[in-house]
Amino acid sequence: MNLKILLPAEIFLSEEVTKVVAEAENGFFCLLPQHVDFTAALVPGVFSFTARDGETHLAIDGGTLVKRGSEVLVSTRNAVKGPELGDIQDVVIKQFEEIDEREKKARSAAAKLEVDLLRRFMELKEHGR
Repeated sequence: MNLKILLPAEIFLSEEVTKVVAEAENGFFCLLPQHVDFTAALVPGVFSFTARDGETHLAIDGGTLVKRGSEVLVSTRNAVKGPELGDIQDVVIKQFEEIDEREKKARSAAAKLEVDLLRRFMELKEHGR
C-alpha cells in the first residue's frame, strides 16, 4: 500500500507499507493490502505501520484516514515520529507542549488586536457625536 501522511503545510511521510494500525473513535483497527476501501475519523494517539525496515510508530493529533485501492491517505494537524514506542509519549508531550505555547501566544496577540480595535471604534463613536 502507498501510505501518505499529510500535514497542513507538507507531506510528512510517503512510504510503501504492508500494514497500518490506527485508532478511530470506536477503537483500533488494522488495514492490510486487500482490505476494502475504508474511511475513518482518527483520534489523537499512536499510529503504526509496517514497511520493509520494520514497524514504525507515530503520534498523530487526530485526523482523517482514507483507504482507496492501494492508497492510504492520512490527513492530520500534527505528527511526531518517536524513536521507540515506549519513548513516543515523551516526544509527544514535548512537541505538543511547544505547539500549545505557540497557540497561546497567537490567541493572546489576537485578543490584544481585538481589544485595540474595539477601543478605537469607541473613540471614533465618541468623536462622532
